[in-house]
Amino acid sequence: MNYLNSVKYLISPAMATLCAVAIILLQLPKANLQNRQTDKAEFIRQEASEKLRLSLLKHTPSFGFTNLIGDWAYLNSIQYFGDGVARKQTGYSLCPEYFEIIVDRNPKLVSAYFTIAPATSLFAGRPDRSVALIEQGLQSISPTTAPKAYLLWFYKGVDEMLFLGDYKAARHSYEMAAQWASIFPDESSQTVATRAREIVRFLAKNPNSVQARIGAWATILSNSQDEATLKLVVNNIRKLGGEIIINSDGSLQIKSPIDK
Repeated sequence: MNYLNSVKYLISPAMATLCAVAIILLQLPKANLQNRQTDKAEFIRQEASEKLRLSLLKHTPSFGFTNLIGDWAYLNSIQYFGDGVARKQTGYSLCPEYFEIIVDRNPKLVSAYFTIAPATSLFAGRPDRSVALIEQGLQSISPTTAPKAYLLWFYKGVDEMLFLGDYKAARHSYEMAAQWASIFPDESSQTVATRAREIVRFLAKNPNSVQARIGAWATILSNSQDEATLKLVVNNIRKLGGEIIINSDGSLQIKSPIDK
């Protein structure tokens, strides 16, 4: 038995055990949805338990399962975010923790950002962490990594402009969004590129431009699927004086106060 085979022989039982533990960890239900308690104390206990599990997972070696762990974090973040009953009791504080694991373990899972980034900014109240994690993820992503990867720059710009007040960084993000989106000839991509350039112009003249802020919210509105985010975005557009029109084909048209 050569050296390499000896190493494999010694590691195999440990790896088998580790894989079994990993499978149990990843499949362990966060709560029994059929029989769980609905009192606040129980939801708080579940939240603390999930926080501990996420903390352990952050420091657990991947042993070749890096992408799997990132995928697991994404799927569980959807379940966590969508549990409206529990979130009314405990809030959304774990969204950034899921986001961190996704970016660390599978940064090229672009579709995950479209859900977890707004959840982290809008519901967990941590746009700073959302910006930092998108920035980290972008180091591993190119315009062609996944469909609509250019929207990551747009989402980053939204947080920088609307929540952090970092208009210089926001302009750069929108410039990059326009640059990436303009590569693709389809109408949707070209529309994003045009909107990003418009926001850059608005920011150059007036960082607090109502049109720029409505345009930023509009991008989240057109690319979000969950009802909670849609409601929050619609409310913010209306607060800014914008009007949302649903066309006969189901598409949305947004008018700023200047258009009325």
